[in-house]
Amino acid sequence: MSKIKELTWEHHQNAERQQFAQLMISGDIDPELYATYLWNQHKKYDLLEAMATVHGLFDDIPEVKRKQRIEADFFELWPHDDKRPVLCKSTAEYIEHMRECMQDPQRLLAHMYVFYMGDLSGGQMIKRKIPGSGTMYEFDGDVKELKEKIRAKIDDSMAEEAKWVFDSATKLFQELMETRGEYNLE
Repeated sequence: MSKIKELTWEHHQNAERQQFAQLMISGDIDPELYATYLWNQHKKYDLLEAMATVHGLFDDIPEVKRKQRIEADFFELWPHDDKRPVLCKSTAEYIEHMRECMQDPQRLLAHMYVFYMGDLSGGQMIKRKIPGSGTMYEFDGDVKELKEKIRAKIDDSMAEEAKWVFDSATKLFQELMETRGEYNLE
C-alpha cells in the first residue's frame, strides 16, 4: 500500500492552511471570488482530463471527471457576460508544467490523486459551505469506492509530483487572496 499521503502530508497541510482555503470552509466566501477559483480550476482540470483520457487513466473511473461540473458551477456564479475572471499566474505555470507531464501517465496520476482525492474528501465538507450548487463535489457512484479505485493506481514514486501539485494549489490560493481587491472585498 502506498504511503503517498504521508509523503505529501506537509505540502497538503500547507495548502489547507492558506487563508483562501479557510475562507471556503468558513461559508463566507464571495461568489465572484469563488467563481474566479472555479475558472482557474477549470483550466487545470480541462487539461488534466484531456491528457489522462489519452492514456486511459479514466477507463475504470469516469465518474471522477470534474471539468463539466466545474464549468456549470462557474457559469452559475459568474455575473459578468462581458468579461472573464483573472487567470492566475500559478494556473499559467500549471498549464506550462503539464507540457512536461503530457507523455508520463505516472505524473498525471499524481495530479489526479491530488485533485480527485481532494474533491472526494475535503470537497465533501466544502460543498456545504460554498456559494451556488457545488456540483463540482457531487459524484455519480460511491465516494468510498471511487477513493479506493484512485488509491489502487497510486504508488510512492508519485510523491514528488504530488508535492508539486499541492504547492501549485498553495500558490493559487495565495494569488486568489491578492485578487480580492478587484472585487471590492476588503
